[in-house]
Amino acid sequence: MESVLFQPLVDALASGQPQAVANAANLFNAADLAEFIEQNLESDSGGSLFQSLPLALRAKVLGYTNPDTQLLLTQATPLAELALLTAEMPSDDRVDFFNLLDESRQKQLISKLDEEDRKDLTALLAHAEGTAGSLMSTDYAVFESGITASEAIGILRKTAEDKETIYQSYVIDENQVLLGVVSLRRLIIAKPDSIIDSLLATGLVSTHTDTSQDDVARLITKYDLLALPVLDDHDRLAGIITYDDAMDVIEAEATEDIHKGGSVSNLETGITTASPFSLYRSRIQWLIILVFANIFTGAGIAHFEEIIGAHLALLFFMPLLVASAGNAGAQSATLVIRGIATGDVVNSDWVRLFSKELLVATALGLSMALTVWVVGMFRTEMAIATTVAITMIAVVLAGGLIGILLPLLLNRLGVDPAAASIPLITTIADVSGVLIYFTIATMILGG
Repeated sequence: MESVLFQPLVDALASGQPQAVANAANLFNAADLAEFIEQNLESDSGGSLFQSLPLALRAKVLGYTNPDTQLLLTQATPLAELALLTAEMPSDDRVDFFNLLDESRQKQLISKLDEEDRKDLTALLAHAEGTAGSLMSTDYAVFESGITASEAIGILRKTAEDKETIYQSYVIDENQVLLGVVSLRRLIIAKPDSIIDSLLATGLVSTHTDTSQDDVARLITKYDLLALPVLDDHDRLAGIITYDDAMDVIEAEATEDIHKGGSVSNLETGITTASPFSLYRSRIQWLIILVFANIFTGAGIAHFEEIIGAHLALLFFMPLLVASAGNAGAQSATLVIRGIATGDVVNSDWVRLFSKELLVATALGLSMALTVWVVGMFRTEMAIATTVAITMIAVVLAGGLIGILLPLLLNRLGVDPAAASIPLITTIADVSGVLIYFTIATMILGG
């Protein structure tokens, strides 16, 4: 399907005619061109297409490619041309691209930018990574207080092409303090001589440069904003964050949490472009940690060799009980980690969540215990079936409570609760399950 979609580009590049390539490129938007380029980097047709694009379109396409592709596409670009390309990029994309370069290349590039772009880039680079300041764009529509709607529309006509969005424009006073926001719709329907201050929307939502990008994304999602104004420490308008940037943050955070949930370290690129070594490095650390954690399971079994030797039927039920403990822990941990990520769960909720999980896990354990007791009665004697049933209640309860408390504990310690990955929770529940099982067996069946 994709090859059919991009066939006009393939044919145009094969013809070797620049005009044919330009005509074919005009059939696609920047995101599609970026996709084609990334898919065809190894065959050189991707790089050829990129170099043939007009400067403005090339800058836009570059912003849609992943970091590794950006470096590959620009590594041979002369410095003067790279400066022009960088200047054409939206300010937030420009910062992201600049951060990819090595220190020497950064110094060379920034010296080639004009004074305005250099000043803008330097100001944005001053903000810590992961904050609203590092995410924001300075390409926004702004009006000074006191002008008319007609004057505002005239300003938009002259400047709209270089702005991230003109659907929301911002009104500031003489000290650049944000007074409010006015929508393009209100400007259009207002009387030409209406003072813009009278058209400002109520209930202005804003954030500050040091706000975390996660909180920014939540604000934009909560209030369904097209753009969120970002203020400095003196309430002066410093930039805006658009909804598409918030979507990128949400996607990146969700991907990171999923990776952590599977005990995989963060990948800087997608799995299709990551090197085998990067994939190895992202997984080996956690696997080794879990190997040592699982040693405790073996140690627990070794400790109870006597009771196991006397009642070999206990081994038949061990995988079932251990898996049930891990599954119960994984379920509760998933609910809590997601609740923390969305802001639905805070640390002070631990008592309420603990009490609720105590009730739910007990009910789950009883239901599963009844099922396993019936199976045990067919498979072995009453005493062992009863041991297994009681253990089922205990391990499901333990697994559920571990899954609730560990993410909350990590969150209180300032550690990303997603680090309480499902394999980690499962391993802890496995060890607990083995110890609980054979302890109960020893108490009921004797040495």
